[in-house]
Amino acid sequence: MTEADREIIAQQLGRPPRALRAIAARCPSGHPSVVQTNPRLENGTPFPTLYYLTCPRLASLVGRLEASGLMKEMTERLSVDEELAAAYQRAHESYLAQRDAIEPLGHQVTAGGMPGRVKCLHVHLAHTLACGPGVNPFGDETLELLKPDWPSGDCAA
Repeated sequence: MTEADREIIAQQLGRPPRALRAIAARCPSGHPSVVQTNPRLENGTPFPTLYYLTCPRLASLVGRLEASGLMKEMTERLSVDEELAAAYQRAHESYLAQRDAIEPLGHQVTAGGMPGRVKCLHVHLAHTLACGPGVNPFGDETLELLKPDWPSGDCAA
């Protein structure tokens, strides 16, 4: 990660980034889209969100999906689709293992409502973009729903 990347991330977020560890994914135009954060903030406060979506265009597109009520429908599917629930549980375990490999926080809280509900599609998409398809089913679904609008063009413009 370069100093220019850090500046871009600060511009994307509208504030200095916290607990910044690495760039986990980039948009097709080359700017950071997902960062990996440390499990604790600089002051020692636990920060369980390992992957954080930074691209404003992508965040806006995800926000529209969230506003549509999609997370409620996804959460409801967890109670009736055993395979989906098992895949989501594995996503939770993968997230925990990756975070704990950096620094264990001593609890099972991950992010985005895992494993019992779907709370934040930004987190799930960030997980998919950082780790690739097949790790987080709701991140994969979110990415698929965004395909008509992303990736295309220069997100930084």
